[in-house]
Amino acid sequence: MYAVQPSFTPEMLVSPPRAEVTDADRREARALPLATRFELGEVITPVQQAFLDEHGYLVFAQVLTKDEVDRVLSEIDRIQERWLAEKRTEVHGIPLFVGKGVDGEPFIQRFAFSSLFSEYLYELVRDERFAPVRSLVGKETRVGDHEKDGLVFNRNLNVPGSAYKRLGWHTDGLRDLFMNREIPGPMLNVGLHFDRIRREDGGLRIIPGSHRQGFWDMLTRKPYFVSHDVDPDEIAVETEPGDLTVHDGRTWHRVERCPHEGLRSLRRTCYVPYLTDAYSPKDEASKTPFYHHIARWGRDLKSRLDR
Repeated sequence: MYAVQPSFTPEMLVSPPRAEVTDADRREARALPLATRFELGEVITPVQQAFLDEHGYLVFAQVLTKDEVDRVLSEIDRIQERWLAEKRTEVHGIPLFVGKGVDGEPFIQRFAFSSLFSEYLYELVRDERFAPVRSLVGKETRVGDHEKDGLVFNRNLNVPGSAYKRLGWHTDGLRDLFMNREIPGPMLNVGLHFDRIRREDGGLRIIPGSHRQGFWDMLTRKPYFVSHDVDPDEIAVETEPGDLTVHDGRTWHRVERCPHEGLRSLRRTCYVPYLTDAYSPKDEASKTPFYHHIARWGRDLKSRLDR
């Protein structure tokens, strides 16, 4: 069974140069609808860079093919079978979210470090078609298979017994603060999406431009993970299978619960960690980070309030 060893030394991947943005590019980006879907080419265009700088997110249409979408989902099913057989509750110190599926069966809803258990996923996230996306992170980047939470795969499902129906308001800067890092600078989340999701289906909500907030607002604008209220400034990020999204982790964002139940509510995403900071790997001896305890307390409180 495939698994990359914790002693793995990460290779640095070279990215195209960052786009030079002019005032005309910024004006054009501001004039675009917030729901604009871009095409991913060989480089990030100046307008795409300006849109990200202004709003804090980008959506690229159907970067993965249907066959690739199907293969990724098959790999996740295989990993679930292995982890349930092993009775795993965490990977490298990161808890697994295990709830119930449509028929009441055990159903892993948040996978951490998933590319360490799939050669296909491991190679996919290094594909050169993502080089322009990596340029948004840095000139030289590495895939953080062994760092933070690794390659995370999420499966939101609205059924009785689900462990992951939604996710409350948060920024990802809180994680770096609890890891004793400096005040967070630019940070980008690169997501792949595997289902057709419209506003009425729930899904990702972002407050555009909130990545430019001050440090105090990042800490106090909303109660982390506990708050699920609709914000008047939020937008719904609608996706098709194979879409790729980029959003600045300093933005306030959440995952809205799907109003439908059963299989229709299933929303599957994964997040690729492209990193430039000091290499900080985890292994099976790693302890659970404090920010995951906070998230667990938020989920427990939500469960009690939902009853």
